[in-house]
Amino acid sequence: MAREGLTADAPARPRRPVDSRRPRALLVGGALSLLLCLVAVVHLGLGVSGVGIGDIVDLLLGHGDARTHDVLMGSRMPRTLTGLVVGLALGVSGVLIQGATRNPLAAPDTLGVNAGAYLAVVVVAFFGVSLGPLPAGAAAFLGGLVAIAVVYALSSGGVMTPGKVLLAGATVGLAATAGAEFLQMLDVNATRGLFFWGNGTLMQSGLERPLVLGAVVLAGALIAPLLARPLDLLSLGDETAQAMGVRVERIRPAAFLVAVLLSAAAVTLAGPIGFVGLIAPVVVRQLGVRAHAAMMPMAALLAAALVLGADAAAQLIVKPSATQPAEIPVGVVTALIGGPVFMLLARRVSTGDADTGAAVAVSDQRRAPAYAVVLGAGLAALALAMAVSLRIGDVQISWGGLVTALFSTADQITESVVAYRLPRILVAALAGACLAVAGAAVQAVVRNPLAEPGLVGVTGGASLGAVAVILVVPSAPLVALPAAAAVGGVLMLAVVLLVARGSAKGGRGGLDPTRVVLVGLGAAATSMALVNIMVVGAQMNISTALGWLAGSTYARDFSALAWLAVPALVAVLLVAAARPVNLLSLGDELPRALGLELSRARLLVLGAGAVLAAGTAAAVGAVGFVGLVAPHLARRVVGSGTARMVPMAAVLGSVLVVSSDALGRWLLAPTEIPVGIVTALVGAPYLVWLLRRTREV
Repeated sequence: MAREGLTADAPARPRRPVDSRRPRALLVGGALSLLLCLVAVVHLGLGVSGVGIGDIVDLLLGHGDARTHDVLMGSRMPRTLTGLVVGLALGVSGVLIQGATRNPLAAPDTLGVNAGAYLAVVVVAFFGVSLGPLPAGAAAFLGGLVAIAVVYALSSGGVMTPGKVLLAGATVGLAATAGAEFLQMLDVNATRGLFFWGNGTLMQSGLERPLVLGAVVLAGALIAPLLARPLDLLSLGDETAQAMGVRVERIRPAAFLVAVLLSAAAVTLAGPIGFVGLIAPVVVRQLGVRAHAAMMPMAALLAAALVLGADAAAQLIVKPSATQPAEIPVGVVTALIGGPVFMLLARRVSTGDADTGAAVAVSDQRRAPAYAVVLGAGLAALALAMAVSLRIGDVQISWGGLVTALFSTADQITESVVAYRLPRILVAALAGACLAVAGAAVQAVVRNPLAEPGLVGVTGGASLGAVAVILVVPSAPLVALPAAAAVGGVLMLAVVLLVARGSAKGGRGGLDPTRVVLVGLGAAATSMALVNIMVVGAQMNISTALGWLAGSTYARDFSALAWLAVPALVAVLLVAAARPVNLLSLGDELPRALGLELSRARLLVLGAGAVLAAGTAAAVGAVGFVGLVAPHLARRVVGSGTARMVPMAAVLGSVLVVSSDALGRWLLAPTEIPVGIVTALVGAPYLVWLLRRTREV
C-alpha cells in the first residue's frame, strides 16, 4: 500500500525559498547561536572544584594558575565538548527521522534507536570486551540499526500511522532496556557504572573520546544536508515525491542510516539521552523554519544548548561533594523536560483511532474451551509454580523436605526457609492477580490491548507517590506508603486522560485509545525522572531504590498482604460489575442507548484500575507487563467477557509473577534479580509478538 497519511501533523509542506523567508532563518540561527554560546560559557564555569568563569578568563588572558588549567582541560572542556557533540548528533538525527517518517513524535529515543545502541554497548561490556571509541561506536551503530529495522518491520503492515510506528518504537525500546538491565544484573562487576551512563552523563576523563566521536558526528552532519531536498519533497507524500523524481525506497533508508550513525555516536559518548532529538526539530519548526536544509543546523544548535543547559541544571539541583558524590544524570533532566512536551505533542498528533477503537486490534479466532477446565488448569499451574518457588533459591529443598515442612515437622533449616519464602510467594501471587485485573480494567476503557498500567503512567505515578513518602516523611506509618502510591497512580491517570481527551488537529472528538498510550508514555517518563531526581537529591540508597523501582518481593512478609487487601477487594467488585465493563468495549453510542452513563462508568473503572496498580506498586514496587500479558492470554483462552476473563487473567498474572520471582531468586543465587526485570524480559518480547500479529481496525 502507499505510505500516505503518516501523520496529519507532519512537518509543513516545503515552500519555495523566497527572499522574505531568509531574514527569519538568519534571525533564528543568530539567536540560537547566541543562546548556545551563553549556555556553553555558563556550563564551563560549573563544577565542584571552585574554579569559576573569572578564573577561566584569567587563564585565557595568561594570568591563570596551573590548577585552573588542569581543571579546565581535564574536566570542564571535555564535559562541555561532549555536550556540544551529543547535541549536534541528536538534533540532526531528530530532523532526519522526523522528515523520513513525517511524524513530529519520532526521534532516536521514541523509535528505540537509543535503547538498541545502549543494549549493544552493555552486551560488549558484559562479555568483558574493552573497545576504543570507534569500535564501541560501531557496536552501538549496529544495535541502533537493528532496533530501527525491527520498528520498521513491526509497523510496515499496511499504512504506517503515527500511532503504530510509535507503539512499535516504544515496544523495541522497552525490550532493549529490559535486556540491558538484565545483563547488568547478571554481571555487576563487568557492567559497573553503566547505570548512570545509561541515564545519560557528560562526564569524561579526557578529550580523546569527544574528539574522536565528534569527528564521526561531524562527518554525519556534513552528509545529512544531501538529503534535505528529497526530505522536503517526501513531506508531500510518497507518491508525490516519486512523481517528482525522489527514489523513496532509497532516501528513507539513507536518512535512517545517517540518523542511526549520529545517535549511536551520541549514545557511545554520553549514554542514551532522551527527548532532545524530539524537542529541537519541533521547536525550530515552530519558529517558522521549515526547509530541512535550514532545520538541520538550527536543530543542532538548539539541541546542543538543551543538552548543556540540562547538564548545568543537573549540577545546580544536586551539587556533587565529598558527602554527595552522585549527581543527577543529564538524561533525567531532559526526560523531565521532554516528557511533558511529548504529552502535549501526543495530544495534537493525528493517530486515526479516535472513534474506531485501538490503533491495533488483536484478531482472535480461537474457540474458547470449557471455562471450568481452563480455570482449573490455571489454578493447577499456579499451585505448581508456588511449589517450585518454595523449593528453589540459594538454599535448595527436596520435594520430600518440602512436603514434610508443609504438613509435619521438618528440620529447623528447612522450616526456616519455607517460613521465609511462603509469605513472599503469597504476596507475589496476589500482586500478580491485582496487576492483571488492573490491566484488564484499563484496556476495557481505552479499548486498546496495549494499554497496560505501566504504559499509561499509573505505575510511574504510584512510584512517585511512594518515593515521596519515603523521602519526605520517613517516619510515616506503613499505611501511608500504599495510600500515597494509590493517590499518585490515580492522579497520574487523571492527568493522562485530561491531556489525551479531545481531538487532534483535523480529527474528531473522543477518547483516542492510541493517544492515551502515547500520552501515558510521556507521563511515565516524567514521573520516573522526578523519582530519580528525588532519589539522588535526598542521598537515598541507590541500590535499594533501584530494586524497589524494578519491582521486588524481597523480604516481604505477611504484613505486605494487608497492603494488597484493598486492591484485591476492588478486583472482586470489578468482576461483580461485569455488565457495565463489557458495555465499555462497544464504543459510545450503544452503551448510552442501553442506559449506561458512560462518563461515570469510565471514571469508575479507570479509578479501579489505578487503585489496583498503585496499591500493588506500593507492596512490590513497579512490576511491568503483567497487566498486558495476562489479560491478553485470558482473552485468547476464555473470551472477552469480563466475568470469565478477569478471574482467568488474575490466575495467569499470579502464575507469571510467582514464576518470575522464583526465576529471579534461582538464576544468580544468592544474588536476586528483581521480579520486575524478569517480567519485563518476558513481557517485552510478548509485546513485540503481539504488535506484529495485530491488524488495522
